[in-house]
Amino acid sequence: MSRLFGSVRARATLAATLVVAVALVAAGAAVLLSLRSNLLGEAGTQAERSAREVATVLAVGTPYADLSLDVDDRPVQVVDDDGVLVAASEDLERISGTGVDAVQPQPAASPGGEHDDDADDDDDSGESLEPGEIGGRITVSDGSATIDGDTEDYRFAAVPVKTDDRGTLTVYAGAPLSAEHGAVNTALTVMLIGFPLLLAVVAWVTWLVTRRALRPVEGIRREMAAITASEDLARRVPVPDTHDEVARLVTTTNETLAALESSVERQRGFVADASHELRSPIASLRTQLEVAAAHPELLDLDGAVADTVRLQRLAADLLLLARLDAGERPAEARVDLAALAREAAEGRTGVRVRGAEGPVSVAGSRGQLERVLANLLDNAQRHARSAVEVTVRRDGDAVVAAVADDGDGVPAADRERIFERFVRLDAARSRDDGGAGLGLAIARDVAVRHGGTLTVHDAPAGGALFELRLPGDRAGTARDM
Repeated sequence: MSRLFGSVRARATLAATLVVAVALVAAGAAVLLSLRSNLLGEAGTQAERSAREVATVLAVGTPYADLSLDVDDRPVQVVDDDGVLVAASEDLERISGTGVDAVQPQPAASPGGEHDDDADDDDDSGESLEPGEIGGRITVSDGSATIDGDTEDYRFAAVPVKTDDRGTLTVYAGAPLSAEHGAVNTALTVMLIGFPLLLAVVAWVTWLVTRRALRPVEGIRREMAAITASEDLARRVPVPDTHDEVARLVTTTNETLAALESSVERQRGFVADASHELRSPIASLRTQLEVAAAHPELLDLDGAVADTVRLQRLAADLLLLARLDAGERPAEARVDLAALAREAAEGRTGVRVRGAEGPVSVAGSRGQLERVLANLLDNAQRHARSAVEVTVRRDGDAVVAAVADDGDGVPAADRERIFERFVRLDAARSRDDGGAGLGLAIARDVAVRHGGTLTVHDAPAGGALFELRLPGDRAGTARDM
């Protein structure tokens, strides 16, 4: 069963068929009930009409013997106040449902056939009638009768009539329910035959429509499977001209493939650049160790330590970038950026910190923000002629930390490129002076992870001005005030 309904097409067809089936059953039941109600009401009206015709004849004093009760072969009974049958249809053989099972009238008490008694002024329904008046309250009941050997179901109507000399009489007249039964049975037969056919048509149409609608999705699946098998992320899924949900799905799928391709290319470039950067200090360190093994007196201990420190810093940078790429969120700690700037500048020659004296709080990771300021100061000192200035200030709801130097600045064409990984401008190609080209890339990634920005502009002194802008810690600012 799970395999049978394992596809969207099968489940959609089943769901649509079930919904239509429930709707058809409900509608069919409503139609049958309405049809039966209308036919029963019509039968009751016919029975009442027949009873009133007989009651009208009785109201003018017509004797029982002169009554014409064989109206369209319908059963008719006339009952007096004592419940005695005084007149009935000639061919009536059996009756039920009227409360009087007798089919043979009792002999009349007077020569004229009239039955004189001191009847009450009220009929059985409690309605007060005058002589010659026909009652307005009609009692309806269902039963059966046999006339001339034919038995049928009838709806009976009871109509009271007050006579001058025979008291209150009750006329029972019936209307056959064969038409009602026939119409209901016919409608039910039509429904039992038509509903399955209609459900089959609904299931077939739903199956075809769903297959046609899902055909592009199957195409997407096959193309994605081919891309996965070939590992060619440059391939794209063809976008259909339907301008519907499927087309939007294809567009989103291609955007996802593009982002995935960009990410993979970035990772490949990152690995290649990292391997290249690691190869140089490792090769240098190995060479020094091999020389020292052969000639201990030639060991460059300072150079070996410097290469080891460079390897350690590069490994730390690569690890931090890996954590940032993995989506690591910074801790939501309260950090005083002004105090952090003063700590980062402490012990550095030619670095001056100015700006806010009190706490300037931001929310984030103290270690990562400290790393950003250290990288910016390292970069500024590497390119400055004589002085580096750090400024921390509030700018509305933001906190700005600016690091300016008096060097040559950054050309406008390179102001975005310097934030790419392993990018070093020509003036900074030296391994000793230029570093690995990861400091500014790490600084920007950390700024973005903290919801901020890192940009570079021209400094007032003519050098470069790196501006770190972070959202301010509003709770901390309120407490500081």
